[in-house]
Amino acid sequence: MLTTEEIDRELRSRTEEVNAASATLLELDTHPGLQHVRRYPPAGETARRWAQVERALDGLWQDVGRMTSILESAKALRARRSKLDDDDRREVTRWLRDRPLEVARERIPLAQRVITGPGETVDYVGLADMAAHLREAYPAVVEFLDAVDAVNSLIVERLGPLQQRLDDAGAAFPDEVGDLLAVSATDPLSLTAQDVEARIRVIAAEVERTSGELAELTALRSNWSHAVAETAGWLDALRAGTDRLVHVRAQAERDVVSGPLPVHADAEPALRAELGAITSPDPAALRSLRQRIATAQRVVAEDEELAQGLLDRRIELKGRLTAYQAKAARLDLGEDRDLLACSRIASGLLHRQPCDLRAVTRAVADYQELLVEKQGSAR
Repeated sequence: MLTTEEIDRELRSRTEEVNAASATLLELDTHPGLQHVRRYPPAGETARRWAQVERALDGLWQDVGRMTSILESAKALRARRSKLDDDDRREVTRWLRDRPLEVARERIPLAQRVITGPGETVDYVGLADMAAHLREAYPAVVEFLDAVDAVNSLIVERLGPLQQRLDDAGAAFPDEVGDLLAVSATDPLSLTAQDVEARIRVIAAEVERTSGELAELTALRSNWSHAVAETAGWLDALRAGTDRLVHVRAQAERDVVSGPLPVHADAEPALRAELGAITSPDPAALRSLRQRIATAQRVVAEDEELAQGLLDRRIELKGRLTAYQAKAARLDLGEDRDLLACSRIASGLLHRQPCDLRAVTRAVADYQELLVEKQGSAR
């Protein structure tokens, strides 16, 4: 049984405890994570965790309400008189230290009863029970709400600069943004920081493409005459490249044995006709045409590189044979019959038209191996 002084100290202490818990829960009610799950019905992993957290949060409020009810009863007893007698102190002590509040009542099934026992169970709680439960349950609630807010804050932080860039360009967000926001609205906890960053990289790439396209269209419109003239210059370069390709391909087919070289249709006439058909400023049409011109230029360049590569390979093999022959001469092996025979075979293959590059490669390699062998024998 508490003394009057102990009762007054306990009442002050428990009141401060309840007031602090109430203030914390009121502040928690404005938590961005809590506002988010209340605004958007959770789904998936977030819904699974929220079901537990929501029950815990309701339990926190119930604990505060029950603690307040117990304290009000204890305070009412204390306020009856300034000096408490033993019965008063015993009763107030019961409210402060025991389990005076009934919180649940449940009937016991007949099959589970003792014949002489009670027909129901009754649960009681006290201030100490609920204070301990508050301290135990609160961290999991805050952890959940902080996790929800962290995901959404990260998304807002990463999307902000991209939004500004598109706003400046007068463009809308790509579809990937809507997909990300849909997930973050209903199931933010299904997203890790790595997931968010990966999605943001995809969005950033699309924003880069879109803003670059809009900037290009703006530049084309503002410098229309120059852009048309520049495009005509590209077509001139394409024509020159196509003519050069025809010459190099013909030389390669004449001088080198190879498989069929790729032949693509001459795109320049049709592309030039399209340019002539653009009679008024149309940046989108001109940009599309310029892209197709660039594609045609790449095709021509690749075909020329392939054909020229065959010719360059023949020149390279000829240079290698010459270098090996010079080495043989320095080693006083220039008149070696075996090396001369091998050299004549390689030279003959090199000067055939068309030249079989595979056969020449083998012949030059044979000459090199024989030279190494002869050099070793001469030591």
